[in-house]
Amino acid sequence: MSIYIIPDRENIEKSLSVAKKWNAYFEYNDFFLPDVLDNQEIVQQRIDFYKSLDRDRTFDTMHGAFLDVTIHSSDSLIREISIKRIRQSMDIASELGIRGVVFHTNIIPNFAQDYYYNQWLEKNEHFWRTILKEYPNLNIFVENMFDQTPDAIVELAQHMKDHSRFGLCYDYAHACVFGSDVDNWTARIAPYVKHMHINDNDLKKDLHQTIGEGKIDWKHFSDLMMKYDIESSVLIEIHSFEKQESSLEYMKKKRIYPLNESLS
Repeated sequence: MSIYIIPDRENIEKSLSVAKKWNAYFEYNDFFLPDVLDNQEIVQQRIDFYKSLDRDRTFDTMHGAFLDVTIHSSDSLIREISIKRIRQSMDIASELGIRGVVFHTNIIPNFAQDYYYNQWLEKNEHFWRTILKEYPNLNIFVENMFDQTPDAIVELAQHMKDHSRFGLCYDYAHACVFGSDVDNWTARIAPYVKHMHINDNDLKKDLHQTIGEGKIDWKHFSDLMMKYDIESSVLIEIHSFEKQESSLEYMKKKRIYPLNESLS
């Protein structure tokens, strides 16, 4: 159950220090913005920067493109650029030599039409199988975003359960804000979770606060993780290295998963 942090390029020595202290890996958040992906020079500079650091990247992860990415779109042009963005993300991850990439479901909440749900499921399964075949050294982690129920993401995971390099990224903060019942979310999603994102909020907005600063019940979170035997890597999804440190200290003091036991 490994800890992950988001590295800060402008304060990389601080990020390296936090990572060393907590035996943490990196999840890169430098490559998902469209303006970055449109500038190959910037992309290469950032890749070269991270490759220049004296550290092992093989367990690191990366957040892939997600803004307006709709691989299940009925519009062929929207689908085309969405697929391009995902392949760009996978190419960057391949060059970095990391473990895997996180993408969002990007399902439209409240669009309760059966044809839309079925199209989302069919196109996602076909697409991710294709991508996994094209990139045999990378894992894919699909993350809940605005999803109000776990129905779609869990059904996709069930369809993909034969593929060892596909799994779900459970964003617990998203489930607290956009979902209606974290107990149900956790029970349903647990068998397929291979990566997690956590941060705090006011249960109304996705604020990415320091853990312990908001209103999420972290003891209940830990109880759920233990109840459903979730053993997953966990990203402290906060950008400030000071807030990452504060979150980790809080988790250690309060024995919050996965710091309720010794790190492995």
